[in-house]
Amino acid sequence: MLPDLIEIVPPGQRKETTVVLPGSKSITNRALILAALATAPVSLRGALWSEDTQAMVECLERLGFDCRVEPDPAEPANRTITVEGRGGTIPKAGTPAQPLELFVENAGTAARFLPPMLCLGHGSWRVSGIARMHERPQAALIGALRQLGYRVDTPNDRLPAIVHGTGARPDAACSVSVAESSQFASALLLSARIGGWKVTVTGANEDELPYVDMTRRLIDAFPWTGGTYDIEADASGASYFWGADWLLRDGGSHVHVEPTPRSGMQADQKFLELVARKPWPPSFSRRTDLADSIMTAIVLAPFASATTQFTDLGRLRVQECERVKALHAELAKCGARVEEKGDTLVVHPGALHGAEIETYNDHRVAMCFGMLGLRVPGMRLRRPACVRKTFPNFFAKLAELGAVIRDPASGAPLAGDALLA
Repeated sequence: MLPDLIEIVPPGQRKETTVVLPGSKSITNRALILAALATAPVSLRGALWSEDTQAMVECLERLGFDCRVEPDPAEPANRTITVEGRGGTIPKAGTPAQPLELFVENAGTAARFLPPMLCLGHGSWRVSGIARMHERPQAALIGALRQLGYRVDTPNDRLPAIVHGTGARPDAACSVSVAESSQFASALLLSARIGGWKVTVTGANEDELPYVDMTRRLIDAFPWTGGTYDIEADASGASYFWGADWLLRDGGSHVHVEPTPRSGMQADQKFLELVARKPWPPSFSRRTDLADSIMTAIVLAPFASATTQFTDLGRLRVQECERVKALHAELAKCGARVEEKGDTLVVHPGALHGAEIETYNDHRVAMCFGMLGLRVPGMRLRRPACVRKTFPNFFAKLAELGAVIRDPASGAPLAGDALLA
């Protein structure tokens, strides 16, 4: 288990390395909902096994779904997960006076995807999470469920919330805004087929909704009557190792990433072409260019040859932490010149030095600055185990690249299970 503070020592020699990626969290948690709604067992191969996906599986099991989890010999962070689909029936429920408790940890996908599915059952469930999850937006989803005719009790349109299921409502209609999160639309679409709902998405153009497109494509391709579904490797996780290749290539090292996500379902697949293979562009948009991997690009930007502007970052402010301020503050600690203008960050090129990085319990902050430690000596990360949310063996992968991950308290290098979150 990782200690509360680690130091990353950059690789000492040129190296050519292949990194094997775990499965996509975004696809895994969508597929788990669809598997529960299928009419027969579905096996998800290459499914990510991390804090977020474990939270979803634990909630499904608490709801009475039979879930079998087996090791994946190709990747330690993956599993084959078989779910006994019930065709829209929710086996276990509580009552309005005593709802069944579901705890989603810090998993935004579980917090958003479960309530519409619960509406298809009959009974009452209380959905809650950690304190940060109770601060994150949920109002647009709750409003849409009420438009469909379901009762959701919450004093502030956030979690914790009690969902009262009354079954499918054929021809019920709702509109949902994705201004704060596209997960609201995805959540409704995942259950709309069984619920008989008509869902209208507002707040963005279709080309600005790659995660909604992912959901629709997944629904169309899913084995609803039982079978197997292969989960694609995680493009957001790949960005740190495509970024590592970009950081280390001047020194003659190369990082190969396998399997390369190619379906086009994941917005962060574009990182490979936009960042890793082309000349560095002068600007990136969170809305139209990159999704979560825009954080990776922001941390790489001091090594670019010219100033870079990162726009449309508003959604980063309401995720696992206030990510715009976190990136600004932690890059500044490393000597970067960063300007924050509304929902835009401007990052200027310049030399960096090591610093003690606060991760804010945010897996992506930890992984971004962990990647930076491959090039910048003296990088220390506080509470690095937050990577368990989506990439529990991230630091073991960094070690495969030749980095030494050590405990500053003892100076001893970490290896084996000590590198796992």
